[in-house]
Amino acid sequence: MVGMTSVVSLSRYPVKGFTPEPLDSIVVQDDGRVAGDRVLAFRFGNAALPEEKDGLDYWPKARGLSLQDFPSLAALRLEYQQAERVLRFWRDGELLVEGDLEPAGRRRLETAMAEIVLGSPEAARLERPGRLPLALVGDGVTSRFQDRARGFVSVHSEASVATLADALGAAVDHRRFRSNIVITGVEAEAELRWADTVRIGDVAFEPQGSIVRCLATHANPETGVRDLPVLTTLTQQLGQRQPTMGRLLLPTDRGGVIQLGDTVC
Repeated sequence: MVGMTSVVSLSRYPVKGFTPEPLDSIVVQDDGRVAGDRVLAFRFGNAALPEEKDGLDYWPKARGLSLQDFPSLAALRLEYQQAERVLRFWRDGELLVEGDLEPAGRRRLETAMAEIVLGSPEAARLERPGRLPLALVGDGVTSRFQDRARGFVSVHSEASVATLADALGAAVDHRRFRSNIVITGVEAEAELRWADTVRIGDVAFEPQGSIVRCLATHANPETGVRDLPVLTTLTQQLGQRQPTMGRLLLPTDRGGVIQLGDTVC
C-alpha cells in the first residue's frame, strides 16, 4: 500500500521534447495519456511522422528537436493555449515567438525555432544533413508524440530527487525528470516499489514500468547547460542497474481530473 501522500506539482508537455507547462490540474484521458500532452513536435526535415502500434501513435524523440540532444531548449518557457491553438515561447522573460497552428503561424514558429537553435551551442547538430527545414507537426489536440506506443502518465517523488541531490552534493530541480505528477510524503523510491492499485485524486492507476532516464536530465532547467552527471550518479553511486527515476501509470478503468493537493493512496 502507498502511504498517504499528496500531489505537489503537475505538468504537461505540449511540445514533444521541450520544457513543461506547469498546471493546477491535468486531465488524464481514458487511453492513459494526459490531455494536451505531446500534441505538437518540431520534426526534422527528413524524419518520419508518427507510427501506429496497437491503434496508438508514438514517435521517438530522435526524430526532432528534444532536450536529449539540444539541452539549451531547457532555458525556454512555453505556453500553449489549446482552445485558440496558439503557442508561445519565452526566454529570460522575453517573448521570442508566438504563432497559431494555421500555415502562416506554423511557418513563423518553425523559422524562429530554427534561428534559436542555430544560435545555440548545439547549432552543428541541427545543421546535419536532412535536419532542416524544421516542421511543426501535430494538430494541437491529439497526443501523438509519445516515446512509447502505449502512452502513460509519469510520476516521481520529491524524496527520490532529494536522495539524488544528496549523492550529487547539489540541488536538483525536479523539472529535470519531466514527470506529469510529482508527489510528496513517501520515502525515496517508494514509487518504484508500488505493486497494488494507486489512486491519485479520483483516478485509479495500475503501476507499470519504471522510467529509465536519458541525457535530458543533465540539462539545467534554468540555463540549458549540462551541469550535473545525473545518469552516472544514479547507477554508480545509488547502485541502480539502469538510471531510473519515477514510475509509469495507466488508469485501471477510465481517466479523470487530478489537481494540486490531491491525495495518493
